[in-house]
Amino acid sequence: MPVRSKDNFLVFGSPLVGQEEIDEVVASMKSGWLGTGPKVARFESHFAAYTGAIHAAAFNSCTAALHLSLVALNLKPGDEVITTPLTFCASVNAIIHAGATPVLADVDPVTGNIDPECIRAKITERTRAILPVHYAGRACDMDAIMALAREYDLRVVEDCAHAIETRYKGRHAGTFGDFGCFSFYVTKNVVTGEGGMVVTRSEQDIQRIKVLGLHGMSADAWKRFSDEGYKHYMVVEAGFKYNMMDIQAAIGIHQLKRVEECLVRRREIWGMYDEAFADLPIGIPAPEEPDTRHARHLYTILVDEAECGVSRDRFLERMTKENIGVGVHYLSIPEHPYYQQNYGWKPEETPVATRIGRQTLSLPLSAKLTDQDAADVIQAVKQSLGA
Repeated sequence: MPVRSKDNFLVFGSPLVGQEEIDEVVASMKSGWLGTGPKVARFESHFAAYTGAIHAAAFNSCTAALHLSLVALNLKPGDEVITTPLTFCASVNAIIHAGATPVLADVDPVTGNIDPECIRAKITERTRAILPVHYAGRACDMDAIMALAREYDLRVVEDCAHAIETRYKGRHAGTFGDFGCFSFYVTKNVVTGEGGMVVTRSEQDIQRIKVLGLHGMSADAWKRFSDEGYKHYMVVEAGFKYNMMDIQAAIGIHQLKRVEECLVRRREIWGMYDEAFADLPIGIPAPEEPDTRHARHLYTILVDEAECGVSRDRFLERMTKENIGVGVHYLSIPEHPYYQQNYGWKPEETPVATRIGRQTLSLPLSAKLTDQDAADVIQAVKQSLGA
């Protein structure tokens, strides 16, 4: 691996891509299968085996996975889906595009995950589902969430965009609810450039989701044009164009092979950060809870101007000047104009998520990072704090 010069910008979330991925993509190009084909099916099979899911279906994004899962719940106008305000907008937008109304429940101040007691307070006669997000790779309290789902007869769609390796009491995240939705975006722990996956226990649900994900057609493209001869299809629903390509799956197959190895490396970097920042006036991630496994997707720190003497946004500027790329995960959903204008949401209604969103930033955390890269990040944090 080439060594990065400190004078070069350290890109946030830069993925570790090996020769195996490159060779598999080239093989796909030479094979003639560029779109949805046998490598997508192979990736689905491997991912189901990895997570312990019964069924898996690959799509072109986690957003697509979330949308299809919610559509499969047959939500009606006026139905409500409860989710977290500390998430990417896709979690909320998928609810909107499925025709339902999103409802926000505040988060736990330690974990950043949706608070089950706040979920309970938001349940009404119109509530149909809960969409928890395993924030930064930390498992939500799935015992409490599933208990609420049983008590109120609600469906559960798990947003596992950060949580490929996450486990809760011996089970993979995404296998508790009706659907689990994963992301393979370029900054994620397994990448395909763009891509997503749905896992479920239900044969009926996976078949419907696959149909919905490709125009509502009864047969997918690689089967229609295979060497078995052309097969007619019937459009059985008004579906979407959400299928994954073989070129994407070619990357994911080999990324998934190294997922555990890469987690070990991210844990090492996480430990370096924990040790270096322990005595600094910033908030660092809480330890993982007993009988869970944190996917170590995002290393988030909290910069409170009253404690640090510098605002979060000024800190971001200083880190950039130190040639370190950082992210913000996330400004809380009620901070954004669209949701204020269309749903009347106010930041003060979810105060914990609002506080975290105004103080948080994410540091580089990738298996691609060298020890020197991690040391550069640590030095830049200290410089940016004026420590």
